[in-house]
Amino acid sequence: MRKFRFEEDGDIAGDILDKYGYAGDLAQIYASNEGATVHKWHHYIPLYDRYFSKFRGTAVRFLEIGVNHGGSLQLWRKYFGKEAKIFGIDINPDCARYDGQSGQVRIGSQADPEFLSEVVDEMGGVDLILDDGSHRMKHIEASLMALYPRLSPGGAYVIEDLHTAYFPKYGGGYRAKTSFFNLLRRMVDDMHHWYHRKGLRFPAMEGAFAGFHIHDSMVVIEKEKVHRPVHSRVK
Repeated sequence: MRKFRFEEDGDIAGDILDKYGYAGDLAQIYASNEGATVHKWHHYIPLYDRYFSKFRGTAVRFLEIGVNHGGSLQLWRKYFGKEAKIFGIDINPDCARYDGQSGQVRIGSQADPEFLSEVVDEMGGVDLILDDGSHRMKHIEASLMALYPRLSPGGAYVIEDLHTAYFPKYGGGYRAKTSFFNLLRRMVDDMHHWYHRKGLRFPAMEGAFAGFHIHDSMVVIEKEKVHRPVHSRVK
């Protein structure tokens, strides 16, 4: 992805402001990061703030899939604040060295439902989930199927770097059946189960989809208790 790389000595915060009109705290936290490396696409920064800002300064339970160099957990600690319960998981045992720095780190596979359940149990539940893990279609689906039923109402499940849905080496491809976006289409059908007779494709999720937001390489799924829709006429 070299063709998309921003110049090393460029003004990161300035680029985010010029292109996306965002100059909030998260842009400054990201641009001024020191120590542990954090790697993000610039257009993600205002999107994070759009969906995560209401949780700032609270005891939000935040789970990030993919620890890498530890910088992302550091970013989220600065953004959410000291009250947040932040956990990161990674399959790489070297990531254990970041445990206890900006959050708790647990080693295991994002495709292992038992491991994921144990982590959520340890957290006492989960309000926000950010999948920045392997970016492979099978792994993304496995994590979503295991974790979404455990997500608190009012929470959000975010999957990023979904440009990999177009890459065969990640199990995707243009209009490939295995692409995450095909899975998403079936979830949209569940959201609208009131209007067809095919039932729920994912009954464990109970159709608890308040909204799907598709951005460049990022999908945000908002969870809420769903109610049978009604309409009325008012004169």
